[in-house]
Amino acid sequence: MSHKITVSALIHADVEKVWDYYTNPKHIVNWNFADPSWHCPSANNNMKIGGTYKARMEAKDGSFGFDFEAIYTEIEEGKSFTYEFGGRKASVTFNPQDQQTEVTIIFDPETQNPIEMQQQGWQSILNNFKNYTEAN
Repeated sequence: MSHKITVSALIHADVEKVWDYYTNPKHIVNWNFADPSWHCPSANNNMKIGGTYKARMEAKDGSFGFDFEAIYTEIEEGKSFTYEFGGRKASVTFNPQDQQTEVTIIFDPETQNPIEMQQQGWQSILNNFKNYTEAN
């Protein structure tokens, strides 16, 4: 796909904490959803090349849910990683900036929903991540 979507957030925490909160399943379940009416009841992360990331996202009322699953293709510990999911790719970078960390995600869009909707959804999840990380 030629068009990629980018979302980013500046997290008021050092890169070690940001990396841990982003990749550790005990933290992922606390922020990995786009809307307060959803939650992430489970997450697993085998962070190695060829390893699998899997997170369950569900509406709290039980009306809908899905598994997000990806395979890691590149990892630079504490700095960046790339994964593939459903024939698409995403890269996540962690850029330290004086006791803050900029997290940037660049991903291939899917074809079922408008680009703006996908960007807003991923940005909402990243904003949840920012809020959770800064509050804990």
